[in-house]
Amino acid sequence: MAGKPLKIGVLISGRGSNLQAIIDGITRGEVAAEITVVISNEPGAYGLKRAETNGIPAVVVNHRQYPTRQEFETKLIEILKEKDVAFVVLAGFMRVLTSHFLKAFPQRVVNIHPALLPSFPGVGVQEKAVEYGVRFSGCTVHFVNEGVDAGPIIAQAVVPVFPTDTGEILADRILAMEHQIFPRVINWIAEGRVRVEGRRVIVEGAETDENRAWIEPAI
Repeated sequence: MAGKPLKIGVLISGRGSNLQAIIDGITRGEVAAEITVVISNEPGAYGLKRAETNGIPAVVVNHRQYPTRQEFETKLIEILKEKDVAFVVLAGFMRVLTSHFLKAFPQRVVNIHPALLPSFPGVGVQEKAVEYGVRFSGCTVHFVNEGVDAGPIIAQAVVPVFPTDTGEILADRILAMEHQIFPRVINWIAEGRVRVEGRRVIVEGAETDENRAWIEPAI
């Protein structure tokens, strides 16, 4: 891809499967980005090994070692700035970021959430979707603001929810879609195709199909 890659920092807390999807997209030349650092707040996160395996600097910033949330976030900012990060990607990062962090990267932080926002923000959302009886669920990539899973929505992917589903089964179905749309959104950002107008996010050149619709149960 032409031009310099977008330098991103990826924040994780766990296994890092979305991190791996982004790494794979970059390796295939499908994502015009470079991961300059991976930071985990959990020392045992498997995503750290994924980073090391791929030659990406990996750092642990254990939030438990900082007296206040601001001090924790200040350390994150310091590392990200040192690594020349232009955009921050939350890939399973299980800490809510405050305005202190967000002011350092204004409208340059994105997150992926395993539900169709604004429905089911927070945690344990796959089980909540099953218990509520929705026919569809999915995942959402959104800009991060000071609310919990409340920022402007960039992209969503939809999956069906079946009567026999458990939260775990649904989570696996959603995760497969996360791995598809997250790298794609990062590439859109890298290409300068994403802009925010109030609550609405415009993706230049995005395809539209007014006749596309899903029905569940199928008729």
